[in-house]
Amino acid sequence: MQLIYDTLTGNTRRFTLKVADCTGLEAVALAEADPRGPYLLLTYTFGSGVLPDSTAAFLRRHSPWLRGVVSSGSFHWGENFGRAGDVIAGQYGVPFVARVNKSGSAADVQAVAAWLSRQEADAAD
Repeated sequence: MQLIYDTLTGNTRRFTLKVADCTGLEAVALAEADPRGPYLLLTYTFGSGVLPDSTAAFLRRHSPWLRGVVSSGSFHWGENFGRAGDVIAGQYGVPFVARVNKSGSAADVQAVAAWLSRQEADAAD
């Protein structure tokens, strides 16, 4: 599975690279991505809970391979923290794997890595 990320401030990129280091999976910036197989989307939430235009446009073209979503944001947005993940999961019917504060914690990395490991195991069956 590929890790495809969209970032504004660099937080999502930093988190994705930590997950890639932990799992050995390829991390690709959304602007450069052209998925030909399953991928996990890692994106940020813009402002008070808005899906970034770049992420929305990407999904319109590449949603068939989408297998899950991770959304970053900041706790200070309250109920809108990481809301882009809720929007994507609902719209595309995929799991909302994790809601990550800024560039995430070690526990966040482990949780996403564990989810990815389960996906790999399920694909092998």
